[in-house]
Amino acid sequence: MGKGKEITIYDLAKELKISVATVSRALADDPVVSKKTKKKIFELAEKVGYRTNHFARSLRTQETRTIGFMIHELNSNFANSVLLGVEKIATEAGYDLIIAHSSESYDKEVANARNLFNKRVDGLIASLSFDTKKFDHFKQFKEKGVPVIFFDRVEKNSQNTVVVIDNYKCGYEATQHLIQQDCKRIAHITSNLGRNVYADRYRGYKDALRDHQLKADDKLLIVDNLSEKAGIDAARQISALKPLPDGVFITNDFVAAAFIKTLKEEKINVPEDIAVVGFNNDAIAHLIEPGLSTINYPGIEMGEIAARTLINHIKGVSNLQQINTVIINSELVIRQSSLKKKTV
Repeated sequence: MGKGKEITIYDLAKELKISVATVSRALADDPVVSKKTKKKIFELAEKVGYRTNHFARSLRTQETRTIGFMIHELNSNFANSVLLGVEKIATEAGYDLIIAHSSESYDKEVANARNLFNKRVDGLIASLSFDTKKFDHFKQFKEKGVPVIFFDRVEKNSQNTVVVIDNYKCGYEATQHLIQQDCKRIAHITSNLGRNVYADRYRGYKDALRDHQLKADDKLLIVDNLSEKAGIDAARQISALKPLPDGVFITNDFVAAAFIKTLKEEKINVPEDIAVVGFNNDAIAHLIEPGLSTINYPGIEMGEIAARTLINHIKGVSNLQQINTVIINSELVIRQSSLKKKTV
């Protein structure tokens, strides 16, 4: 079976020395075929990169005019903004989107990748789940020449095309802003440091402290998930510290909102006692009281650039092998939650 050639059920049947009808029934999970035979067929199909033909049109054109969009969660303004950007560009170019949602699960991400591969998408735009450590499920796309672009959460030290913000710079600027507000004991509430976005923000936080002769304290680092409970737990943990931190940089606005609400319940004032900076500039940032200082994360622009880059490659206008990293501009948005220094 030649590399790059689209594998058919005839190839599978020939390799296994069984009938085409048996292969077809097995792939349709027909109970007529024994489990042992099915297992052999599925293992070979996986090994050689066979894709179920969901669209007859792809037999004629080798194109489905569809793009896969894999996201780790859909319940944030950022994720929805990226999707809006991707959808806008894809629609203008005449492509449909197939959306797959991993719910922060590696296993679900693997299943989604297989499903999109089988649906013969012309390209894939993906952001990695919380606990993704292996990346073998993306190899099948590369081997078939299907372009993949990663955004936001991407594989570190990879040769893939990625669309990101400068998370290190953002982490540095958020922390530096708190230092400029006379904060000397700054905590950092973040998530899985195995993911590029959180690792880079943490590096920025540490380097800003170092550059301003402030010491990083392990007691002031809290690593959890991005839930409301994480924000509540972090606030209770921080409020019990002696001495109390005077600033906190939180890697997610939703967590920051839960954090501020819980501090208020503990009779700790923001920003007077603890100044807070979040991340993403979600809608909640200007709805809570005080308004949340945060990093603006331009999701729509990120989606548009990822989709445009992918479609240009599919059309042969550009080559992804010549584009490694696209960095989107982002900036600190200052609101009341971090302003310890009162302006006259």
